[in-house]
Amino acid sequence: MRILDIQLSDEFKAACPDFCGCAVYAAIKNTEYNEALWGEIAEVTEWLRREFTTDTVKQRSGILATRSGYKACGKDPSRYRPSNEQLCRRLLQGKDLYAVSTVVDLLNLASIKYAYSIGGFDYDKIEGDSVVLGIGREGEPYEGIGRGVLNIEGMPVYRDNIGGIGTPTSDNERTKLSLDTTHLVCFINGYDGNHENVEACANLIHDLLVKYADSTESDIKTIFYAE
Repeated sequence: MRILDIQLSDEFKAACPDFCGCAVYAAIKNTEYNEALWGEIAEVTEWLRREFTTDTVKQRSGILATRSGYKACGKDPSRYRPSNEQLCRRLLQGKDLYAVSTVVDLLNLASIKYAYSIGGFDYDKIEGDSVVLGIGREGEPYEGIGRGVLNIEGMPVYRDNIGGIGTPTSDNERTKLSLDTTHLVCFINGYDGNHENVEACANLIHDLLVKYADSTESDIKTIFYAE
C-alpha cells in the first residue's frame, strides 16, 4: 500500500493550529459482526457511563477541541455534531451503538475510548496519491453515509482528487468501508494536539485490527501527518 501524501490547507492550519493527525493503513478482512469485539465495546460503554453524563462528556479534550475547531472553521458543532460526540452521547442516553461491520465497529470503539473523530475509508476507492484537509465550501457536493446530501460549508473536510471523502460529522458514501474492503486507511483527528493520546488511539486500532480483522503486524503502518 502506498502512503498517501496528506497535507493541511493554509486556511485549515490557520483555523486549527494545534491539530494533530495520524493515519493507520492496514490490509484487512472485514466481517459483519464479531462477538468478542462487542464484549470489548460493552466494557468501554460501562466505563463511559460511569465517568460521564451527556453534559460533562463535552468537556473531554478530544470532543471539546473538535467543537472548537468546528467553530473556528465556521460550523455550529451543536447542529452538525462531530462523530466522536455523537457516539458518546448516544451511549450516555442509554442507547446501543449500531452494529455496522467489524472494522467500522472497532473504529467506533477507539473513538469512544479516546474521544477522537476517526474517519475510516476504503483505501482502494481514494482517487490519487494525495489528500488535503481543508474547509468545506458553499454548495460543495457531499453525500454523507446514511445522511444524504450534507452541507459541509465551514466544516473540516478531507478531499482526494475527486472531492470530499470525510468530515468529522460523516464520511462520504463514495469511499465508505464495506464487507468487500480489503485495504483500510483511517484518519485520527486530534484537534486537541495531544500527540500521546493520538498515538495511544492509533495503537489501540492496531491491536484491534490484529485481533478482529485478520491484519498482521506487517500489514499495518501508522504515520503522523500533522504533529
